[in-house]
Amino acid sequence: MKDYVYETMYILRPDLGEEAVDAAIGKYQSILREQGADILETQHRGKRRLAYEIDRHREGIYIQMNYTGPGSAVAPMERAMRLSEEVVRYLTVKQEPVEEAPVAVGVGAED
Repeated sequence: MKDYVYETMYILRPDLGEEAVDAAIGKYQSILREQGADILETQHRGKRRLAYEIDRHREGIYIQMNYTGPGSAVAPMERAMRLSEEVVRYLTVKQEPVEEAPVAVGVGAED
């Protein structure tokens, strides 16, 4: 099964303490690892103002995770986020592989 590169951005409730935020990050990372994904990077982007009110929250704690894994690894994590009361919103995007442009040999070169 082919592994893909994914990016998941999720927003946690602003009233969570630092320990609860760390526990949530660890929970979603462990779900991904159990499904065979490798975590590349996790960024805690901090508390920011939301563009619009979501569930009576004007702010949220933004977390970004980049990881590689099979497509089947995403669904269990998103299900846990959907059922969790600590996650306000989430979005997962599959990154497209970057292809290098072919280099023309001898074109425009002066000898």
